[in-house]
Amino acid sequence: MKSLLSALIFLLGATIAHAQTAPFDMSGERPKGAKPIVPETVIPRPTAPQTTTPQVTTPKVATPQVATPQATTPKTSKPQMDPPQATMPVIPAQTIPAVKQVIATPAAADFRRYVVPFTDFRLQGEYDRKSWSIYLTPEQAAAPAKFNFAYQNAVVVAPEASQLTIFLNNRPIGQQQIGSPDSASAISFDIPHGLLQPGANVVTFEATQRHRTDCNIQSTYELWSDIDPAKTYLSFGEQDAQRLSSTDAIRAIGVDGAGKTEFNLVVPALAQPGTTKPLLRLAQGLSLLSGMPNETFSFSTDSLPPPGPGKMTVLVGTPAELQPLFSAPVAAQTAALATFVKDPRTGSTILLISGPSWQAVSGAIDTIVSPTDRDPTVRRDTLVTQRWTAPDAPFLFSDTNLSFSQLGINTTEFSGRRFHTSFNVAIPSDFYANAYGEATILLDAAYAKNVLPGSHIDVYVNGSIATTKPITATGGGIFRHLPIRVTMRHFKPGLNTVTLEAMLLTNEDQACVPATTSSTTPRFALFDTSQFHMPDFARVAQRPNLAALAGTSYPYNRGLMPVALFIDRTDTDTLSATATLLGQMAVVAGHPIDLDLIASPSGVGNRDAIFVGSISQMPTTALSQMNIATASQASWRPVTSGQGGQPETAVTFDEWRSRIGGGVLQHQISRFQDWMRRNFDISLSSLQFMPGAERVFTPSNINSFMIAQGTSATGESSWTIVTAPSAKDLRAGAEAITSQVDWPKIAGHITVYSGKTGKVETVPVSRFDFVMTQPWSFTNYRLIAANWLSTNILSYAFLLIILFLLIGVATSGILAKIGRRG
Repeated sequence: MKSLLSALIFLLGATIAHAQTAPFDMSGERPKGAKPIVPETVIPRPTAPQTTTPQVTTPKVATPQVATPQATTPKTSKPQMDPPQATMPVIPAQTIPAVKQVIATPAAADFRRYVVPFTDFRLQGEYDRKSWSIYLTPEQAAAPAKFNFAYQNAVVVAPEASQLTIFLNNRPIGQQQIGSPDSASAISFDIPHGLLQPGANVVTFEATQRHRTDCNIQSTYELWSDIDPAKTYLSFGEQDAQRLSSTDAIRAIGVDGAGKTEFNLVVPALAQPGTTKPLLRLAQGLSLLSGMPNETFSFSTDSLPPPGPGKMTVLVGTPAELQPLFSAPVAAQTAALATFVKDPRTGSTILLISGPSWQAVSGAIDTIVSPTDRDPTVRRDTLVTQRWTAPDAPFLFSDTNLSFSQLGINTTEFSGRRFHTSFNVAIPSDFYANAYGEATILLDAAYAKNVLPGSHIDVYVNGSIATTKPITATGGGIFRHLPIRVTMRHFKPGLNTVTLEAMLLTNEDQACVPATTSSTTPRFALFDTSQFHMPDFARVAQRPNLAALAGTSYPYNRGLMPVALFIDRTDTDTLSATATLLGQMAVVAGHPIDLDLIASPSGVGNRDAIFVGSISQMPTTALSQMNIATASQASWRPVTSGQGGQPETAVTFDEWRSRIGGGVLQHQISRFQDWMRRNFDISLSSLQFMPGAERVFTPSNINSFMIAQGTSATGESSWTIVTAPSAKDLRAGAEAITSQVDWPKIAGHITVYSGKTGKVETVPVSRFDFVMTQPWSFTNYRLIAANWLSTNILSYAFLLIILFLLIGVATSGILAKIGRRG
């Protein structure tokens, strides 16, 4: 019986298999998007090129071609496959570029604008907020767009109580729960139509983070969320968003995925005389128009660089000079021309500046740069910083009161343990009040009843602690214009960041029961009616002062005469370094710096001057004025990898001095000096009647770049040298030192940079000259004297003793005449 049943089943299966000569179509019952089951004999193998061709397109385009409804049945798929099989071998080679262009069109429509102007972007603590602006063209503002970003957070961040909010033009466009500790998460938000606007658009990241387990203040330093600049961008759905219609679109160059901006100037006639000055003026104008924090310039002569985000190619020259690279429009042969054109070979947009002669080219450059010109004698109200921190920093020249709302701080309620916020102010280059002055924060704030004594409010200036205000009362309280005095010793010319931080202690945090960290009950409130008060301060410039150069480009920002510029060679590396440095100086100065090229120091006269070049070609007169050893022209050679560094004379001398001059006594004296400096801000430099002479400086072979400033040979102007061992090191050092991170570190008399270690070191000023910048007034001279005497304590004590002696002698003389005689 079992054998009969098995035979019947075998015969039934064989009959069904023989009857099904065509594949069974399940397209009506198969779930949508499922792959069709097609016999291998139905789809010919030569059709493979059709399935591999869509690989150059986006996945969205390639996916529908694999699972189209027509491909579900062999009957319709076979006729579609046969024509490619027959025509593929006879496609002419010259038609291949056209096929690639058609396929790449959907990808080209997905245009990206990177938005983070930093190399690294971290939101840290329990509350952090950062704002800046991006410039959009009218085409980009009108196109539908999405905001995309990727982030990763610390593992200790509690996702149920932590939020990341994105604002665009002060309107929230999306909120994300922070919960990506293992790997970066990509997030995308649609931007509402009409929210973007032509011109500046403010982008704000706001993070509220709480710890998973700990409730103390120390644990708040473990909270962070990193935003990936390479994956944070605006994506536009229309190809017209890439179109640049006018030279005003230079402002919309933006950044690349690393927060950098690059201008590539292609000038075939770069070596010809008379081209350097207009090109450097163009570099300053482009830098001012874009206003980005990490700008670099590069020069080339024979090829167009590849396009990319945050990059702009600028083609400069006459039509005859540009002919091997680009066919200029006919209009450029008769008149000056500055416009955006499209490169037919790559499809990228380039800025073309041309004309029948270099005189016409210079005129075209002026049409671009002239909107950025400003009279140096006209005082500006703000320091432009909005491309990396918004709003712009207001300049404070004298007694000024600014509310927190004017400084960009809104009323905020806070439920955590450590609250911090910051604002920016700008100080002029002739600021001289770092030894006696005090600014004041008039605080409007409130704290809850559970906040304990021992809590305090700290104020930092440029990252250094300036003052602490303790909270001593219990039961909560409201501060109304509570004065918090802030020492001005950490203020400097240019941009200054003031940070307010509140440390809050409670009994609940000491107990730290579950869910304590996720409590939303406010503990602290900061009101935007708080004020920052800057008093009158001494106004006198100092020479030398590299901090003023980095802050406002002093003294080159105020000169009524062109600045003398010496460049040893006009090669691409040296010109690139010079353009990068001058571009950054123009940004902090607020206008292009007028230049006059000179061939030797004898052509400087009484003008301020800048010397740029390798150390071997630097005039010895300039080195002597900076107190830089002229022997460094032959000895300064950075140590390469694998090369043993030779011991330097200065290092060897210090080692021998420590060997023979050490001992317990010297160690105790050194400790005493550190204690006096730490507790009373008194150093040996302040315990002297007159400043000591500048020491001769020899750059170390570890360093690869140097900026130094000193007095001219006539003693009536300032000289600045920018040098390196080679032109290649000069370019690399200029790009590094002008970055947003390293530029504020420039200070003192000499600043050196090491490309090997990435460190910036400064040599302080020992002796300087005063340069009067303000009309005579008793108040200003009194403030100058107060700051100088506060710096030179021994001189102040000596003058005080002399004054007491004079008072004693005068009193004795008066009493001798009118007193009772015995």
